[in-house]
Amino acid sequence: MKTKIITLESHDDLISVRDRMSWAKTPRILLVVPKFEKVTLRHVDLKVLQRHARSLGAQVGLVTRVRGIRADAEELGIPVFESTAEAQRAAWQDIPQKESPRRAAAPAGNLRERREQVQMREEAWRSHPATRITSLSIGVFSVLAIVALFIPRAQVKLNPISQTQSVVLPVIAHSETESVFITGIIPAREKRIVLDGAQTIIVTGETVIPQSKATGVVEFRNLTQEAVTIPAGTIVEAARDALVRFITLEQGVVAAGVGKTIEIPVEAMEAGILGNSPADTLIVVDGRLGLSVSVTNPEPTSGGRELASVQASDEDRARAKELMLEFLTDKARLEFLNTIASDDVLFENTISISQILLEEYDPPAGGAGSTVTLTMQVEFSARYASASDVSELASLALNASTPAGFSVISDSLTVERVTEPSIDEDGSVRWTIRAEGDSIQNVDEAYVVQLVRGRGLSAAQAALEENLLLESSPQIDMSPSWWQWLPMLPFRIDVVTE
Repeated sequence: MKTKIITLESHDDLISVRDRMSWAKTPRILLVVPKFEKVTLRHVDLKVLQRHARSLGAQVGLVTRVRGIRADAEELGIPVFESTAEAQRAAWQDIPQKESPRRAAAPAGNLRERREQVQMREEAWRSHPATRITSLSIGVFSVLAIVALFIPRAQVKLNPISQTQSVVLPVIAHSETESVFITGIIPAREKRIVLDGAQTIIVTGETVIPQSKATGVVEFRNLTQEAVTIPAGTIVEAARDALVRFITLEQGVVAAGVGKTIEIPVEAMEAGILGNSPADTLIVVDGRLGLSVSVTNPEPTSGGRELASVQASDEDRARAKELMLEFLTDKARLEFLNTIASDDVLFENTISISQILLEEYDPPAGGAGSTVTLTMQVEFSARYASASDVSELASLALNASTPAGFSVISDSLTVERVTEPSIDEDGSVRWTIRAEGDSIQNVDEAYVVQLVRGRGLSAAQAALEENLLLESSPQIDMSPSWWQWLPMLPFRIDVVTE
């Protein structure tokens, strides 16, 4: 008969074995437990697998040498074999399942009589009135003890001895420092702001504005035997590097032959009275054309005019910039004071211009006008000392000078500036401060609780006054207020120092 062999492994559990059995389509399913694999099959597991095989219409068998598994299988009627070959050769027969021993049925009878027989009679002393009263008293006292332990709460208010101490210490603020040191060194922090503004001043400079260009007629003379063409735009001038040059307005041709002439109108290249040149002063022809012809102006050139006007000079623009920067610097100082905290220390001597973002003049250089307006946008930087850094330094100094057994009250710390900040050659800023604060004697809360726990109010107060140095008598508040003994449990007692 066809048999499905399933070899079990150490990681197989009941669910995985059932799933593998479900894929079998044979009338017999043989489960093989390898010799060196640690496979656990309990009695209940074998029973579940046997029922599952029957639901599939198959019979399950085992190949194993484990005595415990073999015994459980034989008890359930599952065939067990020494090897797979034996299982395939032999015929499988259902082994009758061993029946578990059952209890003998109890003889029938009157249940009421049996209950009376097994019921134990109560001891006589338990029903005695004295016993019951004692038990009730113990229960009441137990409840009262629990109430006494957990219900009361006490608050002990102490006023320890305090004293005021003061220390004067130098402070050095440095840009390269990032932490506060008890030696007096703190960070110098930097802040930047951008400000803009406009400044208008009346100009004092004068200038001349050209109005028209000078014109005239020049005569070109041929120096060769051939005709020479004079192109329009030919430049003539009085001498090399002349202030004003003239340009021909039209083209002309000088007839062939030495001494032949032609007149061509010219115009100054720049406007102004400099173009009004005397006769016979325009004698230079620009370029290679000067090798073929000579030139002169028989009549003076005229028509060049100019107009005197008021115009901003470099000194005017410099004065406007100086006034603008002075105004923005004062504005920057106020702006820095407004942006930092009120207790921060601004180093006013460190206010400087980081960069000029915009500098614009109206009218621009060369433009005429009786006034000039400068618009600027400037970034300023300044260094300052944070109040928190100064307070931290003051707290460190006071704590270092506080007597043993005392600690500084942080809320009482005050800082006063003794000298104004000054800048050293290395860029650090120095000044002196005075730090004052109240120090209070330390109170060991555990010791206070040990003194008062479980005592009456008057006894607890006397113990506190006798063992602690206080400026005033201690105060003990109870909850509920009518309770006269302090709690025994330490966590029900709160200690408050004022």
